[in-house]
Amino acid sequence: MNSLLPDSGKVREHSSGVSKKLPDEMHLQALWFAGQMGREFITVDGRKVRIVQFGHWNHSAGPDFLHAAVEIDGELLSGPLELDHRASDWEAHGHAVNEAFNEVVLHVVFAPDSSDHYTRTADHREVPRVCVPYSVLCEALDLPFLEVANAHPGRCFQPLSEMDGSHIDSLMLGAARHRAQIKARRRKRTIDVAGEDGWLWQAIAETLGYRPNKLAMTLLAQRLPIDMLKGNPESAESIIFGAAGFLSAEIHDRAAADSRDYLRGLWETWWQVRDDYEPVPERAIPWKLSGIRPVNHPQRRLACLARIVSLWKEFSRICLTTSGAEPLSRFFEELNHPYWNHHYTLTSKRSDKDLALLGPDRLRDFQINHLLPVHLEADRPAAWEYYQKIPAPSLSEKVDKASIRLFGDTVRRKSYLKKAWQHQALLQIYQDFCLRDASDCKECPFPEQLGQWRG
Repeated sequence: MNSLLPDSGKVREHSSGVSKKLPDEMHLQALWFAGQMGREFITVDGRKVRIVQFGHWNHSAGPDFLHAAVEIDGELLSGPLELDHRASDWEAHGHAVNEAFNEVVLHVVFAPDSSDHYTRTADHREVPRVCVPYSVLCEALDLPFLEVANAHPGRCFQPLSEMDGSHIDSLMLGAARHRAQIKARRRKRTIDVAGEDGWLWQAIAETLGYRPNKLAMTLLAQRLPIDMLKGNPESAESIIFGAAGFLSAEIHDRAAADSRDYLRGLWETWWQVRDDYEPVPERAIPWKLSGIRPVNHPQRRLACLARIVSLWKEFSRICLTTSGAEPLSRFFEELNHPYWNHHYTLTSKRSDKDLALLGPDRLRDFQINHLLPVHLEADRPAAWEYYQKIPAPSLSEKVDKASIRLFGDTVRRKSYLKKAWQHQALLQIYQDFCLRDASDCKECPFPEQLGQWRG
């Protein structure tokens, strides 16, 4: 499949520039801390940099990460690390006159400025600065050239309509494998920084966040490493809810009567440790609560995370050694919580319904995006057989547009929307070709490559 799908690590430069594409700093910080931008860099003045330790999230005011270790031209430096959109933010944000930034060992930025800027501390020390290359940033962000491609048959429609079905199957399977390989590479980068348990912890947290709160859940998982929580199992649930920003002294009075005992238990633990974990307001987790179905409320997702912590050894074993659905499905079917089995939020009244902590859709998403790439990379035949049997999730806008561009409104289109792996294949082709072509198909290489494709 490599002959058709370009290496995702080779990203072409884009004339429109980076500024319009950069997400907020918390998003960039989460990707950096997950190792998705790598360890090796060059400072703006040409020195080699290697990130030895990524440090820890700072929950207080000051630099973004504490206790980092970086090697610059062979010299090992330890101290805080600061991330900004661009070099000029150092002055604009007041870091140059703030003594809390005097010990910063590296300033990381993501877009060049139009003029020269210097990163200097209040005691007039120049701080080494790295500007993350645009190609690295694009890969970490999975950043296409276009936000969306028009939903009409593309130039690839004709050669695909003339192609034998077995060749299309081979093409699509190759695209699905290629997408799984990309996910496996991202996993390796996070393991390099956080270890296998750290990767799995961030992966399940991201899945529980789904679209609205994917970043929020990832940030929480990074700020509360699984190794730390495993060492404090009796306090883990209180720490998770407190660090997430959902516990306060006033919440008890707002809660329904049958929620107060549970809240009292959480608070009695949280108030003793809150100084160690509670973020200052500007570092608060950015939860999105509007438009969320009650059963999918982030507080229920946090309860699920807390229960997983208490059963981490079993959860990790199942995830990393079994490729089928049954063991993991059974794990989550048996995952119970005396409060959250019948409550939507920390302050809600008891529901007569029995509420599952994780539904089948999220479990399938977890397997496809995180677990199956592990087993496929290990070349386990049972994993590939299982992957091809997973039914398709609900049709997303991107999958819908991709299928129309490739197959038009035909019977063949519908045949490639039935399985989850087919959706993954369509997403990868859409990402690697449709969203990388600003000519609306005219200059896309995919149609010509299809003419040479023979499986």
